[in-house]
Amino acid sequence: MADLSYFESRSGRLTCNAEEVFAFVTDIRNFEQFIPDGTITNWNAKIESCSFRVSMLGTVTVRLSEKEKYNKVVFTGDALKKNDFSLTLNISENVKSLTDVKVLLSADLNPMMKMMAKKPIGQFLEILINEMESFRRWKDIKE
Repeated sequence: MADLSYFESRSGRLTCNAEEVFAFVTDIRNFEQFIPDGTITNWNAKIESCSFRVSMLGTVTVRLSEKEKYNKVVFTGDALKKNDFSLTLNISENVKSLTDVKVLLSADLNPMMKMMAKKPIGQFLEILINEMESFRRWKDIKE
């Protein structure tokens, strides 16, 4: 029987306001900006959903499931055709139009899968926060 496992990124500081982050991340097509080359294949995205292929996981599907204006965005998805997960971005505007973001990932994993996934998920969250912190084109929303 699987249990819900939780993974949390460090807090990242972005060079934009909360409204810009919210507008950008609620269009899933924009997430391609944060995916390092060679990490995934078969990227297919619409405004509120995407699918892609990851080695060892197969096809992963993600969809926008909840949004709280300028504060929180939740994506849900599945991998291995069974493992449900959610990815939550907690957004909080800071001083001088800077925004802090923390990413939480929860997944339905059995203890063995949790042990195997802990390091890759931690690396994924660190890469995602690093990419978001170095990103500068928050106003370049896909149309």
